[in-house]
Amino acid sequence: MAAIHHTTMTPTKLELLTGWLPKQSWYAGDAGSPELVRAGGFRLDDPEGAVGIEFMVVVDSAGRQPVAYLVPLAYRGAALEGADDEALIGTSEHGVLGTRWIYDGVHDPVVKAQLQALLRGEAVPQHQSTSDTPDPTVTVHGTGLGDAPDVRLNRVLRPTEPAQGPSVDLVAGWVWPDGTAVRGVLATAAPR
Repeated sequence: MAAIHHTTMTPTKLELLTGWLPKQSWYAGDAGSPELVRAGGFRLDDPEGAVGIEFMVVVDSAGRQPVAYLVPLAYRGAALEGADDEALIGTSEHGVLGTRWIYDGVHDPVVKAQLQALLRGEAVPQHQSTSDTPDPTVTVHGTGLGDAPDVRLNRVLRPTEPAQGPSVDLVAGWVWPDGTAVRGVLATAAPR
């Protein structure tokens, strides 16, 4: 199980995401610079213990309406070999672990493998900020995935219910800036 270190990161995750998020094609904000707050998420364990995996939900409250985003993050102790420039969100100095290379998890093979394992019922979602603590609020709806399902992440989140049909949905919650708690589909997988 991954250990959560309660320490500093310089720059912080939110500082890195503030510069990175508006450059993404799926960014839906309407202000010049996002005002991000952490609104939810969970972690997955890397079976090898080398890569930190976090599925972070951030809310941008800079525009007329708040917008929630899902950002899967991979924390590595060295650069990811073969990754292109768009995969790297940035580097940060971790107070315990030193330099961390932080990647958009959709480009990281360990993150993708563990997400598929979660959707097949072979991995357990972990609390975002407490070590060795499963997060029962993160749920998977549906069954029947093969070994390599087609997974689609919902980067811009809306409160929704899981779909009915042959897909598998990953559902979790987040909190809007006014304190309203909601749940929605973070990812959907369909059998190949």
